[in-house]
Amino acid sequence: MAAAGPSVFLLMVSGQVESAQFPEYDDLYCKYCFVYGHDWAPTTGLEEGISQITSKSRDVQQALVWNFPIDVTFKSTNPFGWPQIVLSVYGPDVFGNDVVRGYGAVHVPFSPGRHKRTIPMFVPESTSKLQKFTSWFMGRRPEYTDPKVVAQGEGREVTRVRSQGFVTLLFNVVTKDMRKLGYDTGPSDTQGVLGPSLPQGLPQ
Repeated sequence: MAAAGPSVFLLMVSGQVESAQFPEYDDLYCKYCFVYGHDWAPTTGLEEGISQITSKSRDVQQALVWNFPIDVTFKSTNPFGWPQIVLSVYGPDVFGNDVVRGYGAVHVPFSPGRHKRTIPMFVPESTSKLQKFTSWFMGRRPEYTDPKVVAQGEGREVTRVRSQGFVTLLFNVVTKDMRKLGYDTGPSDTQGVLGPSLPQGLPQ
């Protein structure tokens, strides 16, 4: 009797929220969470996390380095709703209140392997100068009640935002049984495992 084929495929994601560039700010921390479709479900690992507070490096780059690990595995029957990671960066204002310094989102890379992504961040803006002054004075800047809205798009067209900073992510992506279910995400399993072939003309 033939063995039944797989009914789901797995997506294993590891890596780290590596660093950020926010020239105007210091002492920042980062939160992350994953947003995915109805056919997806996490099987192991953490769907969300919060990093330590980090200060700018003392070199010319003035990078904010977190090296905060990511490790989660999903299962699904359908690539629709492929997972996205949503980032929120927070830090103190002049009054010591924690305020949002940037939102951003990116899809987990589709192809297996090691990937580096730099995400442009943005913050919501007040709609008037009076609201802007009031929010600054009260220490309550405009922010999303649920950061996951960043990955969804609905209603975003009525939100005024301003670009601010960048965050760099490292992904290590492994998929299992996608090819058996008819999905091609890149090289076959045997390619890239044995290393590159030698150029023609060199001794084997």
